[in-house]
Amino acid sequence: MTVAVVGAGPAGTRAVEVLVRAGQRPVWIDEAPANGGRIYQRPLAGTTRSHRDLYGTEAAKAAAIHALGDRLRDASDWRPGTLVWNLRPGLLDTFRAGRHEAIRFERAILCTGAMDRIVPVPGWTLPGVFTLGGAQIALKAQGAAIGARVAFLGTGPLLWLVAAQYVKAGASVALVLDTSPFATKARATAGLLRDATTFAKGLALVARLRLAGVRVIEGGAPIAIEGTDAVAAVRVRDRAGREHRIACDAVGLGFGLKPESQLADLAGVPFTFDGTQRNWVPQHDGAGRTQVPRIYLAGDAAGIAGADAAELAGARAAWAAIADGGAAVDIAEVARLARVLARIPRFRAALERAFPYPAVLAARTPDATIVCRCEAITAGELRAAARESHVMGRAPEVNRAKAFTRVGMGRCQGRVCGPPAAEILADALGCDVAEVGRLRGQSPVKPIPILALAAE
Repeated sequence: MTVAVVGAGPAGTRAVEVLVRAGQRPVWIDEAPANGGRIYQRPLAGTTRSHRDLYGTEAAKAAAIHALGDRLRDASDWRPGTLVWNLRPGLLDTFRAGRHEAIRFERAILCTGAMDRIVPVPGWTLPGVFTLGGAQIALKAQGAAIGARVAFLGTGPLLWLVAAQYVKAGASVALVLDTSPFATKARATAGLLRDATTFAKGLALVARLRLAGVRVIEGGAPIAIEGTDAVAAVRVRDRAGREHRIACDAVGLGFGLKPESQLADLAGVPFTFDGTQRNWVPQHDGAGRTQVPRIYLAGDAAGIAGADAAELAGARAAWAAIADGGAAVDIAEVARLARVLARIPRFRAALERAFPYPAVLAARTPDATIVCRCEAITAGELRAAARESHVMGRAPEVNRAKAFTRVGMGRCQGRVCGPPAAEILADALGCDVAEVGRLRGQSPVKPIPILALAAE
């Protein structure tokens, strides 16, 4: 039985570990040169920074995942630096070193992770604006800050984590603006205490920033990112409605995470709208099985749950694939994984309530602001697509708006612009965001040179 594991973050690494332990030699694929994923992104060769400096309180977990990945390379069919750009029945289309290869599989475990969600802020396309994930990768992988004086805007645990990592690295943090008010977080405390250790780590991050003298605004909103050829300042509004202009030369922007679920979409896995996370997520059971035979999901690709949950889910999905293939499983271990995984959703729901995606902010994006930067589509053009007076008729859902405006037709295939575009369209139509649907997945999920296919 050939099992393919797509992704080498916490979920993918643990899935491969279980498969190898069960006597399998899985095909293991990742775009990066080594395992770790985004959360435990490995530094470039020759870096002198310690794991403690790079990963803070998660240093031991990062070291364990890295060491495990190193041990599993020879025991698996390890394919680093490889992009899976399409999924067909029993086949993964991949691109590596300028060449296309179709990899056959009998079962596939998709551990493709997550990416930042954004809200289009006027000026967000200026040079010097990064996602929070991009800012974190620059620090971890290259040992570089994105600017000399950085403002972080958004919401969610990653906002505070990246800002604290920058302070620890000696960078100047001009501002941390969290759109979630303190009172909103306080109301979620009871649920957050279901994972007291993680909750305590979060409080420590906030305390570290305040003790370092970083300017913090909670419950505020970004107004604009200013500059001519590059970022020069941010204009923001605090909870009391006062405006502030803070000088900076770089911005980290992020409003939570969304699953990287394009391959699941191409496989034909049905999706459902998670109202708590405000994300479209592929359907799966507690073991990672989907309604598409022989396709399994694990980690944040199946719904945002964090790195610890991803490790557990990766192992659980691997055991499901093994069992479905007719091989013996460790029943006690499977039961343990199921028990621990069952406790996670309530904590994650509390976390989403504490740091909600600012849907109203996205829905009210100014008309002139670009939403889809690949195709330079503005919020005003999306609103026009929702009106009966549009030259091609009315767009009642997001894929029709895509046909009218080209939103989501660019290099990112709607991975960045999809969520805010849906919020803008739903607001213009006066309906719930779930009613306008989601942008359907298309291959290639990421750009590849057309010459690679021509050669094939």
